[in-house]
Amino acid sequence: MTSSPLDPQLAGRLKRDPQGLVPAIVQDATSRAVLMLGWMDDEALHRTLRTGRSTFWSRSRQEYWVKGETSGHIQTVREIRLDCDADTLLLLVDQVGPACHTGATSCFDDDRLR
Repeated sequence: MTSSPLDPQLAGRLKRDPQGLVPAIVQDATSRAVLMLGWMDDEALHRTLRTGRSTFWSRSRQEYWVKGETSGHIQTVREIRLDCDADTLLLLVDQVGPACHTGATSCFDDDRLR
């Protein structure tokens, strides 16, 4: 196992999927609207903690990406929480512009099932 860039106590608590990823729910810190879901490995979480900008692992492109790097719709992270099972992260952010790549405020705006 490669060493983690995270604090050893945090790294030891995280429960990752077989690919080493943890889902990260992103929520607007002011409105509390759920904006999106991203995936983080230890390096993405480390980068997010270090820079204060949401950084994720793209499962399709197999690379790191910083939210808003190309669109300008950045997320400044106010707080990161770990759920009770230590298998999901919650990022409370200040969102600039829409969070969804479609231009919607939230990735959960348009497809209501019920």
